[in-house]
Amino acid sequence: MDRHDAMKHSRRSFLQVAAAAAAALATGALPHALHAQGSASKSLKIGVIGSGRIGGTVGELWVKAGHQVMFSSLDLEHDKALAARVGARAGTPKEAAAFGEVLLVSVPYSALPQLGRDLGDSLKGKIVLDTCNPIPGRDGDMALEARAKGTGVASPRLLPGARLVRAFNSVGHTSLRSEAHRSGERIAIPLAADDPVALQTAARLVQDAGFEPVAVGPLARAKEFDPGAPVFGRAMTAAELRRSLGIKP
Repeated sequence: MDRHDAMKHSRRSFLQVAAAAAAALATGALPHALHAQGSASKSLKIGVIGSGRIGGTVGELWVKAGHQVMFSSLDLEHDKALAARVGARAGTPKEAAAFGEVLLVSVPYSALPQLGRDLGDSLKGKIVLDTCNPIPGRDGDMALEARAKGTGVASPRLLPGARLVRAFNSVGHTSLRSEAHRSGERIAIPLAADDPVALQTAARLVQDAGFEPVAVGPLARAKEFDPGAPVFGRAMTAAELRRSLGIKP
């Protein structure tokens, strides 16, 4: 097999795996797929970079699910207090990035360029759940550019080398705290990713936090649940979200 054929085969294999992951999410079969890989019950080390309303809430839910979490932000004393309260660890963003097998990044969008430079090699090859939303009134002109492109296109350029998943950006922290593990149909968390393994890992963590993952598609489709999109800011069931986005169950 020459190099051209090998590249075509690799691309075809990736698309097949991605399609299988998306189908598993859509049909609710993903937990079985993860179990078959031997990863469903494994405790993960998760570095939370930005332990505010979203990062702090989701990180606490993961601690309750049995994962090892290190909180970090620009306020280490806050992180230490949070960690002591929920049974986690605290450190600097660099320490959290080194600690985590998976990272959750939840900072102002305008902080992402510097964060990408500061963390450097720590991001390369890591699965990174990106919750950050570009808000022009807070983040300036770069937020306008990111909104126009869509965060699924803009964020990977700011966090180079990361295996990025857009996640936990479209449901407010109040709903994340109050609706986790609710009875009946769970609240949906839309996901977008180009990496099928990162997508599966993110979906498992969404479930562990008490919500239902919905695979929207590749990163380019993250724009469909960015700020300003009709589904943004709404706590919807998976059926409602799929119907709103035109995703077949």
